Amino acid sequence: MQPIKYVDALNEHYGAMGNPPYRWTVHETAPLHRLTKPLGECTVSLLTSGGVSQCVMPAFNADARNDHRLDAIDHQVAADDFQIHDSYYDHSDADSDINCIFPLERLRELADAGEIGSVANRLWSGFMGRIYNRSKVIEESAPAFADALLQDEVDLLVAAPS
Repeated sequence: MQPIKYVDALNEHYGAMGNPPYRWTVHETAPLHRLTKPLGECTVSLLTSGGVSQCVMPAFNADARNDHRLDAIDHQVAADDFQIHDSYYDHSDADSDINCIFPLERLRELADAGEIGSVANRLWSGFMGRIYNRSKVIEESAPAFADALLQDEVDLLVAAPS
């Protein structure tokens, strides 16, 4: 089996629509922040970008571009209270088990087992793929999200991109 050449596949897909090749963001360095306390004492949150929304919320636009919407999700929500709208990946497995793309039950199990301190009060879904306006992410969306994580006293974020 050959690995999927993701970048080539994306450029071919979008090129067929008349779009120029995607300019990938490359970071030569990234800040590393070591945990200041044991994992068993950390508050952990979760972010998915897989078009996941609670059933009571509006569905994500499956073909969206530059969607900076970010939904806060209560940490106690039932695992069957979700819908997935994203046309860029096969989410049939996640349709039957949301933990494939939004592992909230696995996070709760880690907390119950004492592997992590606790699950943050808010979990997150948003930044649904195909975001081309990087400057908005860097200058607005990411700082606002970081502020929300600080408000929730989150020590560690698990990112589940699609």
